[in-house]
Amino acid sequence: MKMRILSTALLTGMAFGAQADTLGFKIGGGLWDHDPSGKFRYKSTLGTDDIDLNNDLHLKSDKEGYFFVVIEHPIPVLPNLRVMSTALKSHGEGAVSKTFTFNNVSYTVSENVITDLKLDQTDFTLYWELLDNVVSLDLGLNVKNLDGEAKLVGATAGTNTATFDVYIPMLYASVGVSPMEGLFIGAEASYIGYDGNSLTDFTAKIAYSSDFLIGIEAGVRTQTYELDDVDNSYGDMEFSGPFVGAYLHF
Repeated sequence: MKMRILSTALLTGMAFGAQADTLGFKIGGGLWDHDPSGKFRYKSTLGTDDIDLNNDLHLKSDKEGYFFVVIEHPIPVLPNLRVMSTALKSHGEGAVSKTFTFNNVSYTVSENVITDLKLDQTDFTLYWELLDNVVSLDLGLNVKNLDGEAKLVGATAGTNTATFDVYIPMLYASVGVSPMEGLFIGAEASYIGYDGNSLTDFTAKIAYSSDFLIGIEAGVRTQTYELDDVDNSYGDMEFSGPFVGAYLHF
């Protein structure tokens, strides 16, 4: 039913959508200060092998860059395009709080482990503008490429690395208001959920576009991962924190 409603909305947007009156282009980037939390396990069905990102791996918050390009046009039947690249890396070092197995390698309680976790991503978003006035509404599809790696180096267990590179189709929506010229307050989200698994990428932000081609934005971005036997991976993880950026708009 949800998919049917979304499809109807997208078709309506394609036919009657409030696309941009002229060709528009935006390029920008900024910094995201993300804080990791939650747990995961890999190649183990035992709940006792859950690895806590903070207590076991001691992963710290980190500041990473993001970059984006947006192309909008006045042709209603064709979607607009946004491509966004986000670096997401976390590093930790310390003694693990319990014995667990990761990727068929055992780590014992109190063993010192150095961890590097990477979840770099590129989002390819196709969307239609259904509303583009004081209130704006965009709906579309986002394909997220996740380039991931988890590397654990134990004082006794040695080096152990797990990698993956996947493309994930997600529903996309953006809604906001413009109470004054150049000011935007809103939120956007990409989401997919199936068989107990879900991935959510949510952003709430405020942005201001000046008359001199320069704009600024700030807000909070949160990514949540719920994994239930996805390529032998299990987890409930979250990466969240504030971001600030700037852009040029033409």
